[in-house]
Amino acid sequence: MKHPVDVHVGKRIRHRRWMNGTTQQQLAEAVGIKFQQIQKYETGMNRVSASRLWDIANVLGVDVSFFFEGLEAEIDANAKKTDMPGDILTDKEALELLRSYYAIPENQRRRLFDLARVLSEAA
Repeated sequence: MKHPVDVHVGKRIRHRRWMNGTTQQQLAEAVGIKFQQIQKYETGMNRVSASRLWDIANVLGVDVSFFFEGLEAEIDANAKKTDMPGDILTDKEALELLRSYYAIPENQRRRLFDLARVLSEAA
């Protein structure tokens, strides 16, 4: 059975890799393993050792702590079984939207954010 921490860390690896535009193959080569191992890490099937997580963090340009951000909130959300997914960033469409959002110049992004807030309040 998958441990919730391993699943969370795997999701964060996938999220950061995807946001960087890095493939599983590229990440695997950079840390000296096969891409199938990256797949297993990302699904939480295999645990990531501390030294491997350190290497992955360096390749992806984040601190090791990045992979644990939101862990308590996700575990709490899953325990409460709310209607919202525990990690919205596992949805490919949401990740694509986020990537596109940050590609927009800041002044236009702010206006888009304000529009989205108004539309969500009207719904």
